[in-house]
Amino acid sequence: MDALANLAEGFGHAITPVNLLWVLVGCLLGTAVGVLPGLGSAMAVALLLPMTFALEPTAAFIVFAGVYFGGLFGDSTTGILLNTPGQVSAIASTFEGHRMAKAGLAPQALATAAIGAFIGGTVSSVVVVFLAPALADFSANFGPAEFFALALFAFVATSSVVADSVLKGLAALVLGLGISTVGIDSVTGTERFSLGLPQLFDGVSIVTVTVAILALGEVFHIASRIRRQELPSGTASSGRPFLSRAEVREAAPAWARGTAIGLPFGVVPVGGADVPTFIAYDVERRLDRRRPRPRFGTGAIRGLAAPEAAGNATTGTSMGALLALGLPVSATAAIMLAAFRQYGLQPGPLLFDRAPDLVWALLASFFIAMLVLLVLNLPFAPLWAKLLLIPRPYLYAGIAVFCALGVYATSSAVFDLFLLLGIGLLGFLMRRHGVPLAPLLIGMVLGPLAESSLREALLSSNGDVRVLLAGPIALALYVVLAVVLGWSIVSRVRRRMRRDV
Repeated sequence: MDALANLAEGFGHAITPVNLLWVLVGCLLGTAVGVLPGLGSAMAVALLLPMTFALEPTAAFIVFAGVYFGGLFGDSTTGILLNTPGQVSAIASTFEGHRMAKAGLAPQALATAAIGAFIGGTVSSVVVVFLAPALADFSANFGPAEFFALALFAFVATSSVVADSVLKGLAALVLGLGISTVGIDSVTGTERFSLGLPQLFDGVSIVTVTVAILALGEVFHIASRIRRQELPSGTASSGRPFLSRAEVREAAPAWARGTAIGLPFGVVPVGGADVPTFIAYDVERRLDRRRPRPRFGTGAIRGLAAPEAAGNATTGTSMGALLALGLPVSATAAIMLAAFRQYGLQPGPLLFDRAPDLVWALLASFFIAMLVLLVLNLPFAPLWAKLLLIPRPYLYAGIAVFCALGVYATSSAVFDLFLLLGIGLLGFLMRRHGVPLAPLLIGMVLGPLAESSLREALLSSNGDVRVLLAGPIALALYVVLAVVLGWSIVSRVRRRMRRDV
């Protein structure tokens, strides 16, 4: 009951004219960015990060949450209408969603996606209201060894599961960890990897890295291919933007199964919404094979409903993991963790005690954002697709300008602009060679936590490494990590065996 009372108080803070405006702004920006292929919620949050420092923390994080939810809503719009998913998490929705659109059922497909996203996001928000305080109380038992095990779990699971190549994932992780060590060592005062440049003594700003890797790197990538890419042709999307009773009955079981599949992945660092969407689609495909008349391949509504619900079910629980444990499970969550630190806040067991107004207002804004996004997407989804008509040179030139303005506004240092350019080129090379970005960001954000926790644990035990395995929580984390790695290895072996056959 305490959770409900706190949530009611959070609604009191969230339902103010100013905060409602920020919810709307975040949802609009997230949906608009999600509609544009190659962009996404992670890039939108990265671009907004240097521009929201003038806002109070509650308003800033309400905007970020709206962008996070709105990005997943918008990703599926172009996937359904144009067969061009905005992000990896929307790929599974295009398989049956675009077939529905080609069959003249584009409005019904968009409605299925919007309602599925609403159901998945709302259920996960309800879960996190009760789960996050319990997680925060539980994480109060964490010491240096447990925090190191948690960071190691995030490092290895993300780099090995998200990437097609384990070596590429580990390479990205090492890059992130390397960037996080630049500057003056807080314990010994030793200069590390700064090349003697005074501008690097304070380290590399997470704002500069996120904007460069996610936004400027994407600009360079698009610029290198823009003459070879053509906009895909869309499909007609006129008609009723709602579902009949028969369609609701058909989609409802898939919405429920997709939500159940997506919820656990919000607290497991395997790339956010990417993995559960494909699992949900595969479950529905296997169930469809048992029907007298299989529908997959012809525009099956269940093949769209399940991935949409699964993808959005990860958002709420991933925010719960971020708030209660300080564990980012995706690139967007990693950037939001950096944003908390920019405001002098550390997600974890003490956040609910030190900033309860912010936490519960943020959780309340999740429910408001779900309603706003449902209203925006049911009748207006075809209009969002028209954003694709913006000429790409103008669109990405504008993004590059905002990258430079945002980074310069935070530091007023020309050196950071050169750093932005250099790291942006690194982001371009990573995209060109298929190296994932999430491990780099998570490595940079959690690197200092892992280093400080390891040092504290070893100092408390006079250098005895057995202290890292002394507690039951740490042991449990290592066991779960072993299970995740085993599952990843088995799935990769099976894929290779199928290719050989």
